[in-house]
Amino acid sequence: MEHTEKSVLFEQMPVPRAARRLMIPTILSSLVMVIYSMADTYFVGRLNNPIENSAVTLAAPVLLAFNAVNNLFGVGSSSMMSRALGERDIDRVKKSSAFGFYCALFCGIIMSVFCTVFFQPLLHLLGADAETVASTAAYMKWTVLLGASPSILNVVIAYLVRAEGSALHASIGTMSGCILNIVLDPIFIMPWGLGMGASGAGCATFVSNCAACLYFFILLYVKRKSTFVSIAPKDFKWKKDIVRGVCGVGIPASIQNLLNVTGMTILNNFTAVYGPDAVAAIGIVQKIYLVPMQIAMGSSQGVMPLVGYSYSAKNYKRMKETILFIAKVMVPVMVVSSIFCYFRAGWLVSLFMKKEEIIYYGRIFLRADSLAMTFLAVDFLAVGVFQAIGMGKKSLLFAVLRKIVFEIPALILLNVLFGVYGIAYAAFVAEFMLALCAVYMLRRIFGNLKTDAVSGEA
Repeated sequence: MEHTEKSVLFEQMPVPRAARRLMIPTILSSLVMVIYSMADTYFVGRLNNPIENSAVTLAAPVLLAFNAVNNLFGVGSSSMMSRALGERDIDRVKKSSAFGFYCALFCGIIMSVFCTVFFQPLLHLLGADAETVASTAAYMKWTVLLGASPSILNVVIAYLVRAEGSALHASIGTMSGCILNIVLDPIFIMPWGLGMGASGAGCATFVSNCAACLYFFILLYVKRKSTFVSIAPKDFKWKKDIVRGVCGVGIPASIQNLLNVTGMTILNNFTAVYGPDAVAAIGIVQKIYLVPMQIAMGSSQGVMPLVGYSYSAKNYKRMKETILFIAKVMVPVMVVSSIFCYFRAGWLVSLFMKKEEIIYYGRIFLRADSLAMTFLAVDFLAVGVFQAIGMGKKSLLFAVLRKIVFEIPALILLNVLFGVYGIAYAAFVAEFMLALCAVYMLRRIFGNLKTDAVSGEA
């Protein structure tokens, strides 16, 4: 491969500079996504109607289910692309991207059809009751029944574009839709606008996702002669090595998100026992928690192409330096975030809704979540490394440990022992235990790479 801008980024640029170039746009786009996600909760919250706010919270597990598809074909294909780039196999890069795109499109259509057919049972499964079912259905009509495909595609294409080092373009595409959503939310939701309530929040999300997809289609057309990302039908091949490479990383990542959906659904149902105020509070806290979570996730996902490329090129020193750089940057950031959220929990919740009962529950949940932030960063970094270098089984193991072994049992046990306080601290217990496992696994990987490097020299 000639020394194009891509090869300079992956091979020659100093690690801190290369990592920042990949990481900062990804974090910024992740934060804008958080702001747009919080905008739904914020403007619906301004209606001072916990039923409308609960609708957004109750629908969240289905929107998280989209992430299962995003990870299957976004994370899976981008990992495959980065490793193929490291091996100078451009044809495999193009076929991997086309495979990810068309499979994501097909799954989006299937999810819309499935949710439409089983809409009423799905609403009850999510925890909607006689009070909240109408608002939840109105919100999901736009975000799920109509919006599944554009919601999935704009994320998957961003992964594909980022895989070849174009983190800035990936972030611009993502942010353009998010910013449009923020602008449209008050217009569609508030009484002085269209007055659609939770339904308006869903409509704004649908329109913004369509706009983001349009940006990426235009980008790929304009850069068609210089990009390795392909969505051309001729490059879509059901080849064994492509399917195995994408699914080997993507399926564990997808299962991880499905387990997150399961965990959130169980959490919502446990919380619903304490009433709509508790459900609304946990929805608000989940939005606030998204800020540090997306910073941690954006950093690990942003540098994943560099880690995967270096691993496939057998530049293990550069790979290790990248991982350690991210850890040294993100752990202090998460510590500061944790301290701030713990001591300002009530004030942060009150920014969304002023109702005392919601602030009371929100303070409990946010303080518990704040203690998990630093450990969450370590966990995301470990999973990002596993995905980048094709260790799908290890990322699957972490998904099972997080939800099945640690969080869900802790949720059940602590709820029995301590009620709402037990529910709040279950996630902290899970992230702490998982962080211990993450440090152990990363040390083992570093040790194995050192052995491989010595063997290679010999």
